[in-house]
Amino acid sequence: MTMNPLEILRRGTTPLTAPVYPLGVTRFLDREYFNVVYRTDADALRAVVPEPLEIDEPLVRFEVMKMGEVDGYGPYVESGQAIPVTLDGERGEYLHAMYLDNFAATVSGRELSAYPKVTGTPDLRVDQGALVGTLDRGSERVATATMGYKWEPLDLDEAKAQITVPTFMVKLVPDVFTQGMRAAHLVRTEITDIVVKEAWTGPARLQLFEHALAPMADLPVREIVSASHIVTDLTLAPVRPVFDYLDEVNRAAAA
Repeated sequence: MTMNPLEILRRGTTPLTAPVYPLGVTRFLDREYFNVVYRTDADALRAVVPEPLEIDEPLVRFEVMKMGEVDGYGPYVESGQAIPVTLDGERGEYLHAMYLDNFAATVSGRELSAYPKVTGTPDLRVDQGALVGTLDRGSERVATATMGYKWEPLDLDEAKAQITVPTFMVKLVPDVFTQGMRAAHLVRTEITDIVVKEAWTGPARLQLFEHALAPMADLPVREIVSASHIVTDLTLAPVRPVFDYLDEVNRAAAA
């Protein structure tokens, strides 16, 4: 007997007989953040932030995250850019781009949620008293960040506030039959059940290199604002829609 429709739907992902990622809630243990907040070009920033999100200051947070242990995925490293924004008066961050060295975490983040994840080779290490975060795309360097390692303690409550702001992302679901979009939403998520274990700050620098397929340097570094190194345990909440782009376009067309 062949696989029936209910059995197919229960699989959750393809290949149907080789599950790529777990479907449950994921807990992160010893998740290590290296964050560098920098000031960038305001026009360049406005060009990449989608409505209805709003920008107060031209700031970007470059991050490298080293996952010590993740349910269903194991250790991996992730890097990206997040942009401080507001939506209806609520402050949060828009996730602009994310690069991972773990295929399952990449596709689950895109398929089950809305994280803008693609493959890359990020790394986080200590080198002669410096915390060093890097991102490569293939054999080419995209970003290098450095900070004095455990230079100065950072207040744990301040560290928690830095990484628990709401996160906004764009979720696009193509319609393979019409070549249009089946769904297009701005979604919101947040970190829950967080324990901040360590937090540090110190002098930092960040270099971004031009790459056509990882265009981080399109948001150039004008001034380093702050840096932090934080170790946590946490859980990511499911996403929920906060704005429907298809509905907005349809209403505008009907007006």
